[in-house]
Parts: sequence; structure tokens; C-alpha cells
Amino acid sequence: MRRSSFSEMNCSIAQSLEVIGEWWTPLILRDALMGVTRFEQFQSRLGIARNVLSARLQTLVEHGILEEVQYSERPPRFEYVLTQKGRDLWPVLTMLRQWGDRWLAPEGAPVEIVHATCGHVAHAELTCSDCGERLRGRDLELRHGPGAPDGGIVPEHVDSGRAAV
Repeated sequence: MRRSSFSEMNCSIAQSLEVIGEWWTPLILRDALMGVTRFEQFQSRLGIARNVLSARLQTLVEHGILEEVQYSERPPRFEYVLTQKGRDLWPVLTMLRQWGDRWLAPEGAPVEIVHATCGHVAHAELTCSDCGERLRGRDLELRHGPGAPDGGIVPEHVDSGRAAV
């Protein structure tokens, strides 16, 4: 079944899903963030069809999330290395993993992130980039940004008690 395109929607979440929202892409990115770089590694770890993997990797290269780097001339072979744009997806996947650990992993987290400095299991939290305070939905407001379309995308009458952010 073919999904709808979000390419015309003026929403950063929709635009992000255009690039990383395909079924296998977050798992490919997860493996890339763990150091997997070669086609065969991705294929064997994920059990993904070769044609699907090839298409997903090509999309990530086209969008500058992965870069093809040749590691063999005969035969020509390439590995897929994260760019800064790709590494910037780490917090996104970390928050998604933490949500899954909390709500979908009754036996406990399959993977734990350990902070090398202190040796403790770490959990990422959103903090204000200005004051460093932890961000909680009840303390936040939404407003139209500089890229908002005429009329904006924030609902006119948001009940701050019901909005998650």
C-alpha cells in the first residue's frame, strides 16, 4: 500500500517523515548510529530485502544523512557513513527508544545507554537551551514560528490544560 506524501505540508514533523518515515529507515539509522556501515551488515542484522535496503540507503544518501565512502576498488564497494545531519538524529531515536522501553518492553529495556563519565545508565531528557531547566509540557507554550504559513498551524484555541506541549 502506497502512503500519502507529506511533501507539500508546511510542518517540520511531516517533512522529517518524508525522509526518515519509511518502515525500515529508523532501524537502518539505529544500526548506523551503533557503527554499522556496510550493506551486508545492514542486510544480515535487519533481515531486510536487498532491494528495499538499497532504496532506503539511497534515499538517506540523497538527503545527506548518509554518505557513500568507497572502501574497495576491486570490486568497487562502498560503506554508508553518517554525516552530521545523520548524527543529529541520535536524540530523536533515543527518545523513541526510551518511549518504547517504558511502554512496550515489559521485560525491561533491550539496550541501555551507559554514561562513560559516571558509569550509570543514562536517560535523555529535554532541557531548555537557554536556562537548562527540564522541559515539561505544562510549562511550554506554542507560537507560530518564522516559517509558519498564513494562518499558521497552531490551533487557534488550544486548551493549555490538554495540550501535551
